[in-house]
Amino acid sequence: MDKPLDSFDSKILDHLAVDGRISVTDLARRIGLSKSPTQARLKRLEDQKIILGYTALFDPIRLGRDHVTFVEVKLSDTREAALAAFNNAVINIPEIEQCHLIAGAFDYLLKVRTTGMTGYRAVLAEKISTLPHVSNTSTYVAMQAVKEDGPTPL
Repeated sequence: MDKPLDSFDSKILDHLAVDGRISVTDLARRIGLSKSPTQARLKRLEDQKIILGYTALFDPIRLGRDHVTFVEVKLSDTREAALAAFNNAVINIPEIEQCHLIAGAFDYLLKVRTTGMTGYRAVLAEKISTLPHVSNTSTYVAMQAVKEDGPTPL
């Protein structure tokens, strides 16, 4: 059984959310524990799948991928097999940063990042529209990202 999180675990997660590359020594100092118990807690949080991994964040603007669109997708079939087919296919489109199954007037909401409108039109026509069971899409172009940093520290 997983051990419940305590205040030290929460502090660890808070610090990692801000700096995933922090050394164990610095992390231990900041949370008020020695290095060995901090390492043990990190391992337990990883083993319990609370910490899923560590990754680098990139500046999409510097990479020329500053065009963000949100796409509502309606499917022609919403039975489990159709949803699974869509889910499996959408994973292979790198321009789709996020894909969420929605309870509402449409079935999926996609966050798509491309180099510009021409790039987006190509992704929509050649990739999104050809996904299994897609019957209709609606596109919304983001004008500005107000908050896009990921999880808020606990």
